[in-house]
Amino acid sequence: FKVIMVRVFLSLFSNVLRPCVAIIGSGPAGFYTAHHLIKRNTDVFVDIIEKLPVPFGLIRFGVAPDHAEVKNVINRFTTLAKSERCRFIGNINVGKDVTTNDIIQSYNAVVMSYGADDDKLLGIPGESLEGVVSARHFVGWYNGLPEYRNLNPDLSGDTAVIIGLGNVALDITRILLTPLELLEKTDICSHSVEGLRKSKIKKVILVGRLGPLQTSFSIKEFRNVLKLPGCQTTLHSKDFDPYRGVTKDLARPRKRMTELMMKTA
Repeated sequence: FKVIMVRVFLSLFSNVLRPCVAIIGSGPAGFYTAHHLIKRNTDVFVDIIEKLPVPFGLIRFGVAPDHAEVKNVINRFTTLAKSERCRFIGNINVGKDVTTNDIIQSYNAVVMSYGADDDKLLGIPGESLEGVVSARHFVGWYNGLPEYRNLNPDLSGDTAVIIGLGNVALDITRILLTPLELLEKTDICSHSVEGLRKSKIKKVILVGRLGPLQTSFSIKEFRNVLKLPGCQTTLHSKDFDPYRGVTKDLARPRKRMTELMMKTA
């Protein structure tokens, strides 16, 4: 019944004499695309089609709950969605509820702006063992993505190891080590708060494939980790020895980051 209703709904656009664009995915890419289409074309109408019942994708389910300032862009997206030339259509799984061909036949143009829907496996022994969780699943768990509500990660040990040196790695580090009374003041999900309440994690080890000059986290995120109450960040000074003579030649952002890490070590 749902499939039939979706196809009937889309067919309503076939005879409408106006440019209509379908955007698949309601994350930042989808909304920014809709914004520019509507801003630069006064006669364009946009439908943002989303698999989940609610919009905003990565902003809602990817940004860490203690980064409220980053999520403020939701206000801008909400204003756009209320425009008479923009509609949000949720709970539609393209490829299941409706085919791509159905959508192409109903719109003048289709923009695919959906994000990664699966993990990229490393292909190394042990990655499927119990206790090994992908960052995508863990972030979805503490941010309230419905499919990961019952993830229940095992936090009974005192040490967690995170593979990767990007912003998501530092987000997870903060969630694991931030005092619960501070996390409760954010918009973190109640079920993850209860899971973290039972956590015994006291130490987080970040493992990177390359060296200090190849870290991909931002200086802002690194400083946030340095400010974690009751925590000490440990970097090994000897890891920076090969790079002490080259920092002066680095681009300014990388130079600032490297100097901060050296100062911390």
